[in-house]
Amino acid sequence: MHASSILQYLKKNGQQLDQEIAVGTGIPLPKVRLSLSDLSARGEISRCNVTRFNDGKAIEGMLCRIAGTIPPKAPGRKPGS
Repeated sequence: MHASSILQYLKKNGQQLDQEIAVGTGIPLPKVRLSLSDLSARGEISRCNVTRFNDGKAIEGMLCRIAGTIPPKAPGRKPGS
């Protein structure tokens, strides 16, 4: 049941952290993480573990997107340009 809500959220918002998905869908973070593991095992999403730093504090999370989608390129100059 949560999986369909999460898939809809990712389709609408693109690549997101598990914490952002929990806030955006109103689903508790532990349930989001279980659903993301299931969706990843079924090949419906791409998932990787990330560490982000906010004010020097490490935040562990999962970065997820719909399988087969490629995030847009970041703006600015690219190496070798």
